[in-house]
Amino acid sequence: MTRIRPAHVDDLPAISAVCMAAFNAAVAPMLTAEGIATFGTVAAASAFAERLQGDNHILVAEQEGRVVGVVELKAGQHLAMLFVAPELQGQGIGRALLQAVLPQVRGPQMTVRASLNAVPAYEHYGFVLDGDVGQFNGLIYQPLVLTVPASAGAGLGPH
Repeated sequence: MTRIRPAHVDDLPAISAVCMAAFNAAVAPMLTAEGIATFGTVAAASAFAERLQGDNHILVAEQEGRVVGVVELKAGQHLAMLFVAPELQGQGIGRALLQAVLPQVRGPQMTVRASLNAVPAYEHYGFVLDGDVGQFNGLIYQPLVLTVPASAGAGLGPH
């Protein structure tokens, strides 16, 4: 059984490890050393600790006491992180995390800068392309946007 709950300071090393494992398995092979280093800085436990104190809403998915996924909503409108442990992907954990964070969205839309390999998953969740592929410090991303349902969490793509 997967439990979704707010992240705690004690979770930060596990959150970082899940993000890095998923990133290294699926995204890193497509990036330069600069992009890999940039993500490593953003996904470090210390970086999550700083954001946990700010205006970011961070939730974790937990199974049998182990953090297996994370979602981070920045300033109530931008999906900054959505990662699931590689061995557990495709089981609905990402969808559960996304649905759990929707009530925290402030405004009618949520944006994301998705890794190119993740675009189909975001489209499956109901996001639509929102501009051209971009690059920031070696990270390559596709901007997407989701119109948040009035009853947040009720209509997140096909089930």
